[in-house]
Amino acid sequence: MRYLHTMVRVTDLDASLRFYCQGLGLQEVRRKEVPAGRFTLVFLAAPGDEQAQIELTWNWDVEPYPAGRNFGHIAYAVEDIYAKCAHLQAMGYTIHRPPRDGYMAFVKSPDGISIELLQQGEPLPPQEPWASMPNTGSW
Repeated sequence: MRYLHTMVRVTDLDASLRFYCQGLGLQEVRRKEVPAGRFTLVFLAAPGDEQAQIELTWNWDVEPYPAGRNFGHIAYAVEDIYAKCAHLQAMGYTIHRPPRDGYMAFVKSPDGISIELLQQGEPLPPQEPWASMPNTGSW
């Protein structure tokens, strides 16, 4: 497993970039605009350390974030997303967003921290029981 990023929701992308880039000295690594979902993702890292990134998520439609809601998730790449989800489920953890696409899943820590699991490389072919499993709760 490999650490990927931590996601933080922001209400003003320009103000946040000023803080994280000009203030802290992080650099923009990549950006993804998603018009269909009405959000922008900006990935930042310290110079020379692109392995540890922070993902700023800016939802285009104004939305207040009560305490704790601005923190999004911690992400890890895994070798086999189905095996990892099965292991966690066998331990009694709920897979809140099953890996229906063979690529992405969400589970929560005992303290309610959302953990995103992403398949390393290409998505795996859809597989049951995951392909037809519904979302549970929030992530």
